This record gives sequence, C-alpha cells and structure tokens, in this order.
Amino acid sequence: MQYQLKINGESRTVDVEPGTPLLWVLRDELELTGTKFGCGVAYCGACTVHVDGYPTRSCQTFIEDAVDSEITTIEGATDKVAKAVQAAWQKKDVVQCGWCQSGQIMSAIGLLTENPNPTDEEIKDYMYGNACRCVTYVRINEAIKLASEKLEA
Repeated sequence: MQYQLKINGESRTVDVEPGTPLLWVLRDELELTGTKFGCGVAYCGACTVHVDGYPTRSCQTFIEDAVDSEITTIEGATDKVAKAVQAAWQKKDVVQCGWCQSGQIMSAIGLLTENPNPTDEEIKDYMYGNACRCVTYVRINEAIKLASEKLEA
C-alpha cells in the first residue's frame, strides 16, 4: 500500500504493508539510517525520531499512524536547538560506541525545545528510557546543560 509521508521537510511516498514500523520505513525504504534499531519494543530509545515535534519511538509507530505528521530524523535535525545539542555532544565527547546517540540527541532536542533551562532532575526524568550501553549518562547530562547554556546566550 502506498503512504505519503513528510520527512525532514520533504514529501516522500513509500509502498509498504500496513503495520510496518516507521523505523523500518526510514531505514530500509528511505535509507535514512541514522535512526537505529535497539530493542524493538520502545524501551531503549535508540529509534527515537520526532513526530509532530515530539520524541517518538519509531520501532512502535506504525506507518499508518505517521501519515499526515511531520517526521524529523537525526538527518533532518538542523534547527537552533539541534545545532546546540550536537555541538555540546562533540564538546563533551559524549559518544563511545554510538549505538544510542541519535536517539539520545533526538530526546535531548525534544527536552530543550520544551524546556530550554532544565534542572538536573528534569533532565534525568525526561531522558529516562534512553539506554546507553557505554553508560555515558554523566557526559550526556553535561552536554544537555552545555546546550542549554548556549541557547540562553
């Protein structure tokens, strides 16, 4: 079945079966491989994209539920908040293996879009559910704080 999607500001048509997870449409059909497969049950956060501006687990979002939505993947995360988060991630040298990073970054962008000056507790609560195999949580939190400071400047 054909579905029309708006991804990273572009209209895209895909021909997939109903019930296909958005994750597989992005990776396999559209070759947007920055979004990662982690657990498949929306627990780890590696597959996080933005749907209508909100961080969403793409492994459990079915294609038919994504129609008429604005979808942003890590490849399309280019606004002021995204740039601040990405720069802070580099400055704080967050990445180790990289498995979780696109999901972590997409969640951090969501947090700072909603709350540009979060407390430590708000960061912890918002980022809960984004698993990092390398346990870089301290650097992730530091990067979010740094991005927040850059947004305030």
